Amino acid sequence: MRTLLVYIEIHGERRLAGSIAGNSLEDACFQYDKTYLSSPYGAPVSISLPLQKEPFSALQTKCFFEGLLPEGFSRKAVANWMKADENDYLTILSVLGAECLGAIKIIEEQGRTSGSGYEKLTMEQVQRLAAEGATKSTEILLKTHLSLTGATGKAGLYLDEKSNTWYLPRGDAPSTHIVKQSHIRLSRIVLNEQLCMLTAKKLGIDVPYSFIINTGKGKDPEILYATRRYDRPYSGDKCIDSLPVPLRLHQEDFAQAMGISARDKYEKTDSGYLRRMFAMIRFHCSDPVAEQIKLWKMICYSYLIGNTDCHIKNYSFLYGEDLRDIRLAPAYDIVSTRVYHMTNEMSFFIGGELDICHIKRSTFSIAAKDAGLSERLAMRLFDELADRFEPALNAASEELELLGFDTCAAMKDTIIANGGYANL
Repeated sequence: MRTLLVYIEIHGERRLAGSIAGNSLEDACFQYDKTYLSSPYGAPVSISLPLQKEPFSALQTKCFFEGLLPEGFSRKAVANWMKADENDYLTILSVLGAECLGAIKIIEEQGRTSGSGYEKLTMEQVQRLAAEGATKSTEILLKTHLSLTGATGKAGLYLDEKSNTWYLPRGDAPSTHIVKQSHIRLSRIVLNEQLCMLTAKKLGIDVPYSFIINTGKGKDPEILYATRRYDRPYSGDKCIDSLPVPLRLHQEDFAQAMGISARDKYEKTDSGYLRRMFAMIRFHCSDPVAEQIKLWKMICYSYLIGNTDCHIKNYSFLYGEDLRDIRLAPAYDIVSTRVYHMTNEMSFFIGGELDICHIKRSTFSIAAKDAGLSERLAMRLFDELADRFEPALNAASEELELLGFDTCAAMKDTIIANGGYANL
């Protein structure tokens, strides 16, 4: 029988939460540790995995823990390197689970440890990360045993902001930033995401601090997109290699929280994803009124900007240090996919509609009722975002043009012509 130990950080202390045990993928089940269940600090590692003595089913286990893994090319590359089946999430997790998004750590056997430290990176090394794209980021995943969800090539790095020096984390050393490369098929995607995030910030939407790392003249192979990790706040005086170490805060995306497989992150038939997301907030968040408003604004904004890749793994819950305070995580992975004339289909139904070309203001009125929101309040928020959208986009574009990204104006015009804003 194979056993993976599941640890979680609570108030800066690593605790054994439970284990995944089984002979194969078909029978591997997660069960909480008895000591964890009886302790004063024990709290669920997922809304979909409430505290209980009995083991969870293999399907429940897989929906949450497979959701910690990267997708797409990165997962295939890791599986190929390990000579494993890419569907064998347990084997991949045994290698990459040492540093997941949030506060979970997974190791295969008791007592397995690895040294912790930070390896200084030169700007030439950072430049190679930009130039080599997903292949280089996959190499970093393997070297650091780091699991970052999503299909885009990305790496977890540590930034000493005082000296503006980048480091590669080793062992238990946490990263502070997620760094993504340009996409080989999607031109200017780094600029696209930064433009979308700056616009969101100007509209009052909660987003993490992000910036573009320019290692050359601003061309796609020379730039990286960096986001400061909101699940890695600094607290206390712990250091590794004389560098301050952040806490790990737990987070889980809505697919994990709702017990939905990553393969079903896009809603193909109307299954009530939007309604269920708002219900989750009402039942589990510490301030459900404020968090519902935040989620509504995020969904409205994704429509306006033309982000049809706003699936349920791109919305998350963020937990407090004690795992009991739950709120909505800041918005992330916002890209105007309509710039590339990708699918018209949104990632989940809005007011009974999936095609962004068929979604109007009146559709959001129906969606507000579906979500259990006050229609009057919801539409006032929608109208405020819509009224301020173009000025905010213009201001964000001008800000990036001053940094030397002179193609931003053309991208802004494409967003206005192809996003949901064009339907109003």
